Amino acid sequence: MNDDQLSLFDLTPPPRGRDDETNVSETDWPAEVRALGERLPAGVRFGTSSWSFPGWAGLVYRRPRTQAELAREGLREYARYPLFGTVGIDRSYYAPLTGEDLKRYAAQLPAGFPCCAKVPAMYASPVLPGSGRGAEALPNPDFLSAGGFLADVVQPFHLHFARHLGPFVLEIPPVPPEVRLDPSAFADRLGRFLDALPDSCPISVELRDRRLITPAYEAVLNQYGAAHVLNYWSAMPSPREQAGMLDVTRAPFTVVRLLLRPGTRYEARREDFRPFNRIVDQNDVLRRDVTRLISDATGRQQPVYVLVNNKAEGSAPLTIRALAEQLVAEMQL
Repeated sequence: MNDDQLSLFDLTPPPRGRDDETNVSETDWPAEVRALGERLPAGVRFGTSSWSFPGWAGLVYRRPRTQAELAREGLREYARYPLFGTVGIDRSYYAPLTGEDLKRYAAQLPAGFPCCAKVPAMYASPVLPGSGRGAEALPNPDFLSAGGFLADVVQPFHLHFARHLGPFVLEIPPVPPEVRLDPSAFADRLGRFLDALPDSCPISVELRDRRLITPAYEAVLNQYGAAHVLNYWSAMPSPREQAGMLDVTRAPFTVVRLLLRPGTRYEARREDFRPFNRIVDQNDVLRRDVTRLISDATGRQQPVYVLVNNKAEGSAPLTIRALAEQLVAEMQL
């Protein structure tokens, strides 16, 4: 099973045991973590890509639990960890979440805790999901279909999850060379998609092909109030370099996603980093650059969402703690 995603488990809540997670309190975490969380700027929200990692016991979760247990009920405790102010819902990339899914998540979240859900691949991928892997890549007729996205995603979110709606992450995945998007045509198609969405649907666009970062793409984002995701990913420029390629000051918010060191492969990092409870590949340059991006955004009074994957350095919670410590230290200078 993919460690980065919420599994397609039966998510029926299990019977409550003697350790009732509804009693989670911030006093359950070390005083230094609580103090650090209190000193973070109000507009800065750190979070991770999903939350169902048993290796985080002792870091985020008070006791060992299985991945299935965390997928069902771990969000309740996750959302009360002092350094977390958001979370990435990556499971939604594989299929739209149902109303029951959203109600279950909402019941576990405190008021004012926004989540960043991925737009399903059925609307985000230029090719049919699953095609192009050892076989012909088939064009996806629903790519950037606003009507389908509104019906299958936006409507349920507004109905069942409006109080926890953060920026959607529209991740445009890489595709085989023979079916690569034309940058100009992509910008035009993205513009038509965004034009059909209501203002109450915040969108951030994550690219996995640097060719698509063009003046036309930037103009579309600015016209429709969408944000470019500053991602740390295998084949993309660094987040700092991306911020220099676009005018990020005009976006309504900043989204940073730290995923995978350039030049590395997902599967190898997963095997090397399990169980994700320690820093394995610390990147001081990345930490410095991200801290600066956060500081710049807060100086512009832009809300900031920083989502960290375990594959960035080995343990997303520990990377977040390091970033928070660096950010707070710089604020004191």
